[in-house]
Amino acid sequence: MPSNKELSGTKPSDAKSSGTELVNKKPRRGRPPKAGRENTDTRAELIRSGLEHLTEFGFSASGIDTILKKVGVPKGSFYFYFASKEAFGHAVVNSYASYFAEKLQRTLKDESVAPLARVALFVDDASAGMKKHDFTRGCLVGNLGQEVDSLPESFRGRLIEIFSEWQEHLRECLQAAIEAGELAAHADCDWLAEVFWSGWEGAVSRAKLEKSARPLASYLKFYLAGLPK
Repeated sequence: MPSNKELSGTKPSDAKSSGTELVNKKPRRGRPPKAGRENTDTRAELIRSGLEHLTEFGFSASGIDTILKKVGVPKGSFYFYFASKEAFGHAVVNSYASYFAEKLQRTLKDESVAPLARVALFVDDASAGMKKHDFTRGCLVGNLGQEVDSLPESFRGRLIEIFSEWQEHLRECLQAAIEAGELAAHADCDWLAEVFWSGWEGAVSRAKLEKSARPLASYLKFYLAGLPK
């Protein structure tokens, strides 16, 4: 496991600083980027590196040094690309939200597949993604939700918003299931979608713990069996 350096780049002995403390420090004027480097490409690379790192280790336990070194950006140049570490965190979260929205669009709205089978399609896709990284990465939004009290308050509203967006994707899929005769006409799609995502985060955490897709498959079986037919 990498160093517990905080996003402020402190020494290991300072690693217990909270995520809120990290973003409250005033930005320092750093060196400009190296000549010839495309600024937008470098910013995108930092976000991708941050996404990989935060998905695995979370916000509070992550060190910015590791992310910068992976991309090859001098520590002093960080503020050329982001106004603050809080802004960087939001950029990473928004990138993840866009990635996940595309995943939901590709699976839950695949009209070549029956509506409830699309839910299984999503779970299979998520399982394959976790297997690809040997179950070291979980759900960034779920991870941050667990440590939200140590994060800047601005993260709370954004995380709730993302969960609501995921819920809407599933609600539409479940509504299609009613229209297809797969669900009872009285099914409360809003509630069923909310319940799915609450339980899904627990299944993802268990899958990461066990390094196995079994908890995801078990949760899918449990969820589908409980739907009103």
